[in-house]
Amino acid sequence: MMNSSPILFLKKFISLNSPIRILYHFMRWVLANLMYWNPSKDMVVIWITWTKWKTTTTNIVARWLKQSWKKVFMFSTVNYMIWDDFFDNNSKMTSPSPFMLQKLLKKAKNAGCEYAVIETSSHSIYYNRNYWIDFDVVAFTNLSQDHLDIHKSMDEYAKVKYRLFENLVKYKRKPWVKKVSIVNLDDAYWELFLQAIADNIYTFWLWNNAHIKALNIAYWKDFTTFDIKMPSNTLSVKTRLKWEFNVYNILAAVCVLISQRIPVEWIVETIEQITWIPWRLEEVENSSWFKIFVDYAHTEQSLKSVLETIRKMEGIWRIITVFWATWDRDKTKRPKMWKTVDELSDVIIVTDDDTYTEDSLSIINQVAKGITRKEWEDFWIVPDRADAIRTWLIMAKENDVILISWKWAETVQVTNSWSIPWSDVGVTKAILSEIRDNELVI
Repeated sequence: MMNSSPILFLKKFISLNSPIRILYHFMRWVLANLMYWNPSKDMVVIWITWTKWKTTTTNIVARWLKQSWKKVFMFSTVNYMIWDDFFDNNSKMTSPSPFMLQKLLKKAKNAGCEYAVIETSSHSIYYNRNYWIDFDVVAFTNLSQDHLDIHKSMDEYAKVKYRLFENLVKYKRKPWVKKVSIVNLDDAYWELFLQAIADNIYTFWLWNNAHIKALNIAYWKDFTTFDIKMPSNTLSVKTRLKWEFNVYNILAAVCVLISQRIPVEWIVETIEQITWIPWRLEEVENSSWFKIFVDYAHTEQSLKSVLETIRKMEGIWRIITVFWATWDRDKTKRPKMWKTVDELSDVIIVTDDDTYTEDSLSIINQVAKGITRKEWEDFWIVPDRADAIRTWLIMAKENDVILISWKWAETVQVTNSWSIPWSDVGVTKAILSEIRDNELVI
């Protein structure tokens, strides 16, 4: 249990754009680097940055490098890895404390890690929390509305992300390591990111006009097949990583592997070997005739992508979305997310999420105002998250799909006063064990 601290209270009264806050974060990174003396200088550092998919892609890149006999350190929103050891990221932050990250990099260096694959957020870039980490590869795949509480506009948001790219060649070069940028051409800001200087630039897309592209995509029940077209080769691949977004993830990862001179035959082998990346549209297995998915969708585009993906599944009757009411950050995206859920879900159930300094019921009431249907008409409000999940696990019918959105694989839920242990998957499995034929076992 974690009580609210005076620091969190004071942060509420210091604006996100305050020079005091920016200087505070910058000095923390300088101090952390002096304490650990920049362990990144002895590894190939790969930054993964975008609005959605970055955690999945970070995990794919790290696991593929590991299966290519490389010693790898990885840090993502939900987990981190030092060579053979995996850990949960319980900080609830994409970019951790500078002291934590530098300490982990030092530990990884001492363990003999050759690569560091690190997910980074726009907040981290804005506050200079990436300062003094010598990076070599930076990958960008998409930009959708998020964090406008700090960036104010999408153009400003893109420019903050672009800082990584323009700083790529400014950071220290390592012997025999090229500076590489990777850009998704299927994004409105791709031209901005291609302006940055790099030794090698790789582009990817599902269609034409890219160095690496996916052709002949076919979605089957248990796997996806497609061809990866390169300038000098074509790879036919079969993967159990289903859905269109994973094709994007694989293309981004292929660009990274090619940039690191991983043989193409190894690439095909690792694509086929990885059967599942946790936490992205994760299916909760059950013995009922309906499906349950847990996902971290937390932007309008992410939600739309997930709901449209589910809609493409064969034999679906209803999509039941257990939706979030969340906290403090970018409030401007909330109405757009509500509208997306309202338009693409057959049944909506609004519940609680992390509240931090906001009032839970106040947020839920905001959500309710954005839903066009009336309460009790395929629209329910159940503030307790476990009760919300339980309600529709009991009421779901054959061929329904239940989407439990937002918290994904997070391990805690943060209230106004403390954090409590939490797992959407764990809670769902526990409730399923109580239910038989849509009735609670007495």
